Amino acid sequence: MGMHGMEWQKMVSGDPYNPADPELAAARKQCRELYQTINGGHPQRDALLYRLLGSRGQLCHINPPFFCDYGVNIHVGENFYANVNCTILDVCEVHIGANVLLAPNVQIFTATHPVAVAPRIAGVEFGKPVRIGNNVWIGGGSVICPGVTIGDNSVIGAGSVVTRDIPAGVVAVGNPCRVLRAMTADELANP
Repeated sequence: MGMHGMEWQKMVSGDPYNPADPELAAARKQCRELYQTINGGHPQRDALLYRLLGSRGQLCHINPPFFCDYGVNIHVGENFYANVNCTILDVCEVHIGANVLLAPNVQIFTATHPVAVAPRIAGVEFGKPVRIGNNVWIGGGSVICPGVTIGDNSVIGAGSVVTRDIPAGVVAVGNPCRVLRAMTADELANP
């Protein structure tokens, strides 16, 4: 996707935007068609992932089904793995580092809505980017909320709802997700 209009620019900048904008609707439709082809086990699945994602490392594996809004705002590092039913709502950029593991049913959301009733009813949306560091493992059924950063080497326990930043080198769990403990030196050792 080359040049983008005003609503696209507002969307990726995290400003309020109109999701019904024809350019955005067409981009979501194109994205859905592409990931449905990938999810269907197309023989060129790996090449299609290169087209779908904004950028990715050489080693990248996503088990279908996989769902996203635009795809192009998703950037994953080397040795990325997402298990089944991964959903990434990428109205803003999602940066995921190297050696990241996503268990089944992980959801990463950049899209959000106003708290105020009138703009929400009018269909206004906005987003906040998500960043996940290197060597992170996110447990099954976890939800990563808009604007969250997860530091390098951390582990997010299954079923967690991550509503705020998580520092590097910790085990964090729960709803809302909180740091349970720092990782030990042995756990952080890299062979």
